[in-house]
Amino acid sequence: MTTDRPVSIQEQAMRFGTYMGVFWIIKFIFLPLGFSFPLLQLCFVLCTFFVPVLGYLYTRKFRNTCCGGTVSFSRAFLFTVCMYIFAAMLTAVAHYIYFQFIDQGFLMDMYRQQLNETMQMVQGDLANSMEQIMIAFDTVAALTPIQLTFQLISQNVFYGIVLSLPTALLTMRYKK
Repeated sequence: MTTDRPVSIQEQAMRFGTYMGVFWIIKFIFLPLGFSFPLLQLCFVLCTFFVPVLGYLYTRKFRNTCCGGTVSFSRAFLFTVCMYIFAAMLTAVAHYIYFQFIDQGFLMDMYRQQLNETMQMVQGDLANSMEQIMIAFDTVAALTPIQLTFQLISQNVFYGIVLSLPTALLTMRYKK
């Protein structure tokens, strides 16, 4: 039995947010593996730069398939923010599982090792800055897996809101 109800923003944002979240999870897998295989570190960086493009493509698809080719700025912005929130929620589950059961401090140890190597090469004022970075890093490393997950989810939502502004501006289209 089918109904002719309009497609809601939330329904479509959940669908595309799931796709984005799966992409983010795959992208996140490249991060720890990149310490063993440097090519995967490059893949992580490239995938990170592709996130706004993917957000634009999903918002454009929403506009063309669900909104009849026209969408206001506010509707496009709301859709994009919701999509990033749903993606962040899905990715948070993977982050928590990774940091609670898999990581065992590996990621923080690798970053600490890289920072220590960098500190040995710098001098002067840059060395003072590196010491401050190490103190900040030690604060992040002391977080529990759930605290780290909440930090990452809030960071992903913030960046999603920031990315939603230009995405909505680029995808809005009014009737002629």
